[in-house]
Parts: sequence; C-alpha cells; structure tokens
Amino acid sequence: MSEQPRRPRKPGKPYRRPQKDPVRILAFEALRAVDERDAYANLVLPPLLRKAREAGDFDARDAALATELVYGTLRRQGTYDAIIADCVDRPLREVDPPVLDVLSLGVHQLLGTRIPSHAAVSASVELARVVLGDGRAKFVNAVLRKVARDDPDGWLERVAPPYDEDPEDHLAVVHSHPRWVVSALWDSLGGGRTGIEELLAADNERPEVTLVARPGRATREELLGEEAAVPGRWSPYAVRLSEGGEPGAVEAVREGRAGVQDEGSQLVALALANAPLDGPDRRWLDGCAGPGGKAALLGALAAERGAFLLASEKQPHRAGLVARALDGNPGPYQVIAADGTRPAWRPGSFDRVLVDVPCTGLGALRRRPEARWRRRPEDLDGFAPLQRGLLRSALEAVRVGGVVAYATCSPHLAETRAVVADVLKQHPDTDLVDARPLLPDVPALGEGPDLQLWPHIHGTDAMYLALIRRTA
Repeated sequence: MSEQPRRPRKPGKPYRRPQKDPVRILAFEALRAVDERDAYANLVLPPLLRKAREAGDFDARDAALATELVYGTLRRQGTYDAIIADCVDRPLREVDPPVLDVLSLGVHQLLGTRIPSHAAVSASVELARVVLGDGRAKFVNAVLRKVARDDPDGWLERVAPPYDEDPEDHLAVVHSHPRWVVSALWDSLGGGRTGIEELLAADNERPEVTLVARPGRATREELLGEEAAVPGRWSPYAVRLSEGGEPGAVEAVREGRAGVQDEGSQLVALALANAPLDGPDRRWLDGCAGPGGKAALLGALAAERGAFLLASEKQPHRAGLVARALDGNPGPYQVIAADGTRPAWRPGSFDRVLVDVPCTGLGALRRRPEARWRRRPEDLDGFAPLQRGLLRSALEAVRVGGVVAYATCSPHLAETRAVVADVLKQHPDTDLVDARPLLPDVPALGEGPDLQLWPHIHGTDAMYLALIRRTA
C-alpha cells in the first residue's frame, strides 16, 4: 500500500505580543498594592501617577481614567464579586487574587463606565496577557464575555436577593457594602429604606476635593480665584474644587497657607472654637492631632484670639506631619509626640480640648473605599478602650468651665454615643453642650445635643461630634 502524501499543515496565527496599556497596568498595580500590602488607594495612587507623568506615559485624561478604574473598582468590589461568582465554575476564594483584580477592572469597565463592551473586554484581555500570561488571559476573556451579555440592572436583579426577603443583603449587594456595615449605618441613621439607600449610594460617589483657607494665612476669596473653585456649603473657610481641580496647583496649598480638608472636619473644629466658655480662653489642646488638618485650623483660630495650641500625637512620624501642617501658624503653638491616654500635661490645664479619636473610619468610605472590605465587627472592640481612654484623659485635661470636643469619623453608635454615655457615667461633673446652634447654617444635625453629619445630606464625611463642659 503506497504511503499517502501528508497534507500540508495549516499555518497558525503568528504570535502577537500583548499590547501594553500604561493606564490599565498602573490601575492593576495600584489594586495589587491595596490587596497585598493593605495600602490605601489615596496613598498608593498619587506617586504612581506622578511617576507615569514624569516618564511621559500619561496625560491628564490618562490620569483621570486610571483614577476612575482604581476607585470605581474598589467601591463596587462587593457587587462585582457577586457578578464574577455567577460567571465562574469555582468558589471565588479559589480564583487567584491577581486574576480577580484583572476581572474586577474589566467588569467595572463593562458595567460602570461608558467604555464600549468590545473595547472593555479587549483591553482587559490584553492586560491579562501582560500581567498574567496567555493561559489566564483566556479565562479572563471567557468570564468577561459572560458579563458583557447583560447590563447593570439585569445583573443586580440576578445576583441580589429580593429586598422583601432580605433587605440588608439586598442593599449590601446592590450598593457594594458588607452586610454588617449596612446594618450598622442603618441603625445609626434610623428611618426607612430611602435614607439608607441614599447614604449607601453617596458612599459610592467620588467626593469633591475641599480646601480650607487657614485664617490669618489665606482667605477664601483668594482660593476662589483659582480655576474650578466654588464656595464650600457650610464652613466660611471652605472652597470646593470641581472635577479636574488639582490641589497641588494652588499656590496657597503649596505654601501651607491652605490645605485639603473635608468640610465635616472643618465644622468640628469650628464648633469647638465657637463653644461658649466660662472664664479665660488662653490654652487649647488637640489631643489626637495627626495628621494635622484640624490642628492647623484650630491653631489659626486660636491665634486670632491670642491663644496657645498644644498639638499632641502619639506616633512620631505623624507628629512630624502635624508640625509641617502648623509650620507658619501666626500664633503660639507646640507639637509633641505623646500618648493622649498618658498625658504629658497637668490636669485642668486647658480651656478647649479636641480628641478626634482613632476609629473604624466608616464615615469616610467615599475617600477610602477599601476600608469597608478590611474592617470587621470585632474591630469595634479593639478601638473601644482607646476611645474611652482618650475621652477620659481629655476631660481631666480641661479646666472647670472648659469644653471638650469628642469627634470621630464614624457614625457607628458603638463609636459615638455609646462611648460618650459610658464615660460620662463616670464623670458626673460634666454636661453635654448642644452643638447644633454653634453651626447655625447647617441643617438636619439630629436631635441633639450631639450632632451627626452625613455624606448624602451634608456632602461631608460622616463626622460625629459631642461637646462636653466640665462643671466641677
């Protein structure tokens, strides 16, 4: 039998090198840093962007897209995880984290941006080829093609349980918050479905950049002369930068005469400064001063009255940030590295005292979206002794007739009213001061005498404030 001639092999497609996309590679690197090093995106992203600009790889549009990809993916991580889980044949915990980051970036482009579906899939597959290899890129391609078959509303209807069956789990998936956080925020806010949905939605909005004009060093009118600047809503020192505004381009910020500071933080400092006192007004204390935003504003306000500010921060490197923020303050001040629960000052030494205590940060989820996925309910137990200890020390530091401000960037009741109530039980020589009249232009501050700010109502971080007067 004669041997049949072999058919010539069909030529395969020539190998094509993956196309490197600097924007998406940078976004991926930022997400890996957040995941691997527990870094915060607002600290990781700026140096990456600066390096890319210096290398000539980025323009302003590239930087804006990279920022949107990183923050958008982190904010919607819970929702995207539910969607990806529906498209893979294994538990999500068995998908390697770098692969999951590429998938999440792709899902955000498909469901959270205006990027056309074919471009979102193609760009994500190319990213996977660069950072994961061709084999995993095929997996990414298959999953994202499944995701692309439906729109956001269709996916939410598919992966979120009905509201009537499980309201908290429904809201957790739809608004991308852990269930326990939804429950805690709902308890703090009170009311029905509308308010909590508005709050959760506000947590997923990109926050405006807000500047503070430090009294005696800069004016709001000066800052309003900047491009894209508009007045703040509530603070007389606040200026908001519309989208695209760059704080580093503002001369007063570069010189330290103004700073980046959420308006909620400004209001806390103003309320303490405006609280009526019995007696002199010469010595102020910021007992948890790092990284220095409130201390800088308090120092400027104290200087207008000829008062002295002591700014204390436990961590030496953060004390250095406080010193930098206060550098050039027009009035007398001192910065020290000291533990606020082991005071380096005599009891009854101060007329006004601020303790903005360490907390879970649930009030700043707009700015630090990754915090919602890192925090656990048990973290509350870890912060509780420190929060109570700092408030007790503050009450011992203030003189009779003086005022203490207890503040925290969390609306969780265990970090706000529960702390104040517990400590005041041990200090019958105190009275709560109604803080609301001290901010007369700010609406919807609650039933008092303490106050709670909200992102969806006030456009600020969810800052809590209780003012306490020592009476004996």
